[in-house]
Amino acid sequence: MLEAHGIEVAFGIPGTHTIELYRGLPQTAIRHVTPRHEQGAGFMADGYARVTGRPAVCLTVSGPGALNIATAMGQALQDSVPMLVISADNQRHQRGLGEGRLHETRNLQAAMAECSLWSHTLMRADELPQVLARAFAIFASERPGPVHLSLPLDVILSDASHVSPEVWPVPSRPAAAPAAIAEAARLLNGARRPVIALGGGAVEAAEWCRVLAETLDAPVTLTHNARGLLPADHPLLVASSPSFAAVRQLYRDADVVLAVGTELSETDYDFFFDGGFSLGGELIRIDIDPAQLSRNARPALPVCADSRLALSALLPRLEAQSRNGAERVAAVMAALKGSAAHCPDYQRFLDTLQQALPDVILLGDSTQPAYYAAAQWHPARPRSFASAATGYGTLGYALPAALGASLACPERPVVALVGDGGLQFSISELASAVEAGLGIVVLVWNNARYDMIARNFEDAGMAPIACDIYTPDLLAIARGYGCEAARAHNHDELDQLLRASAGRVVPTIIEVQESDFLTHNPAV
Repeated sequence: MLEAHGIEVAFGIPGTHTIELYRGLPQTAIRHVTPRHEQGAGFMADGYARVTGRPAVCLTVSGPGALNIATAMGQALQDSVPMLVISADNQRHQRGLGEGRLHETRNLQAAMAECSLWSHTLMRADELPQVLARAFAIFASERPGPVHLSLPLDVILSDASHVSPEVWPVPSRPAAAPAAIAEAARLLNGARRPVIALGGGAVEAAEWCRVLAETLDAPVTLTHNARGLLPADHPLLVASSPSFAAVRQLYRDADVVLAVGTELSETDYDFFFDGGFSLGGELIRIDIDPAQLSRNARPALPVCADSRLALSALLPRLEAQSRNGAERVAAVMAALKGSAAHCPDYQRFLDTLQQALPDVILLGDSTQPAYYAAAQWHPARPRSFASAATGYGTLGYALPAALGASLACPERPVVALVGDGGLQFSISELASAVEAGLGIVVLVWNNARYDMIARNFEDAGMAPIACDIYTPDLLAIARGYGCEAARAHNHDELDQLLRASAGRVVPTIIEVQESDFLTHNPAV
């Protein structure tokens, strides 16, 4: 039934309670990948969904297996990433009794509800088609995110031969009310200094976003998850973050702001937590989630709709006008070049990566160059960049997420950009990559510390505590897992090692020491 819903990949560590979930797997075309930790399974599913827009399945036991994956689900929930997590549970008559049974969790459904859009316990096999219909309706027709299903052991073992395998049709996405589209067109046609804010919810409207920007002649900013909606060299792209002063001024000067599929959240618009982001004009918000339209910024016009349907209805009503958009963007970019927002060392490092591996998919962890990439990285197309620095802000994300992305797009190079601290959260997933034959690149920025936290200590007037960490020989560990591993001492060596990684069926770990690539202490 999962295969009929389009599921191609499942991630999971088989356990005593999930054996029967695997019985039918060999009769399907679903590929199973075994992580070394359930959190890795969740991050793999996240990476897969980031580049495809489609969910993968994760299979876990109850108790520790389910709770181990909860962190990855939290990241996916905050970033609107679909995944289906299926957990076994104790038998229906044993649940909640506290009898000390294996993997017993007092209320698994309630625990998992905190990190999912919907958590449900299947009480009869007959419910399965309808329950899966609701899960896939969430993935396809609402603001997506994780869905969790709990299957008691006796339900897993029950006869389901009478259950129809027919898949329920997926509902269509919501379209905008005609009156709202008419009002949005009126406001935008009368604007002199419009600005467009695009978020991850606009990704499936990519072709309309470019036309929208050019019709309005308006500067465009992109959140982490919207990168690639405009090419890096587009004259209307503000190739930086709204967290920087020059971009914030652009928003304050705007008379109308059109925000499409963006939360206007802290990690995208106030990364330095100074509360300085504000809008000067009227705000039009387009979002598929009605609750989102009442968070973070009060709109003059809230439009509850799928971005693609809303923009396709809006564009015919817009009047093409010259509003000096390119000149406004050029002024912002010139101001940024002379500010702390621009770090030549990080920029050269990322440029080397992009030049060596064109069309690369980049997955960033919480590490200094990934923070910079979150502001300055601009891929050639959407669904090519994700960063754990946004939303939940987990460590250990990049490596397993890169495995999921590589499974989804085996024809493209995939790079996990991770610090020495973050890598140690999930380094065991190198074994999963070797086992699955995934030739990703793991680019390790090594400064032997939790550097961002150390800076937070210093900003608070304190000497850093517990931030300078012992770092083992990461290359020796990588070789022990069967990976290719080397250190790049300069940009030329980095370029050569990146190019040499092409075509491999095992990961390539490239370590760079921060002191070899950083000549000064930047703000990001």
